[in-house]
Amino acid sequence: MFKWMTLVVFVVALGLPPAPAQEKPALAVHGFTVATGVKFPYEMTLLQDQAIAALKDKGGAIFDVVRDAPPGQARVYILDGIVLEWHKGNTAERMSIAAGSVVGRENAKIHYWLSDKDGKKIFEHTDTIRQGFMSNTHEKNSGTLGQPFGEKIAERLKEAKRAAQ
Repeated sequence: MFKWMTLVVFVVALGLPPAPAQEKPALAVHGFTVATGVKFPYEMTLLQDQAIAALKDKGGAIFDVVRDAPPGQARVYILDGIVLEWHKGNTAERMSIAAGSVVGRENAKIHYWLSDKDGKKIFEHTDTIRQGFMSNTHEKNSGTLGQPFGEKIAERLKEAKRAAQ
C-alpha cells in the first residue's frame, strides 16, 4: 500500500507545472546625451553597448541588462545620463611627465541616474571616468573611454545596491 501511495504522489508531482522562478528586474540602459557646448567625438551607441556588456558581466546575476525595457516586465529600472565635460588628454604629457598617472589621460565627467519604471530617481551619481592606466588603445568610435565607461557605472550601481540593503 505504501509503495502504491508513493508512486501516485510521484506521478502527480511530475504532472504539476513548475513554479515560476522569480523574475530578475530589467535594467534598461539608454544612450547618454551630451551637455550643450561639450564637444564629445564618440558614438554614444557604442558606449551604450560597452556599458551594457560591463553591466551584464558585473551585474548579470542581479539584473537582466537590456537596451530597452521589455513590455510587461514587473520590475524595470532605467539608466540615463549625460556627459558634462570631455578632455582629450595628451599622450606625450602622460608618458613623460606623469609616467602614466592621471595627468594627460583622456577623461570625461558624467552624471547618471537610475529611475524606476514610473520615472522616480532612485540613485544618482557624478563621476569622472579616465582611460585605463598606461592605456593607449584607441578605438575609432569610442576612444579610450569605452571600457572604463561601462566598468565605472557597473561598479557604482553595485555600491548603490549594497547601500540600499
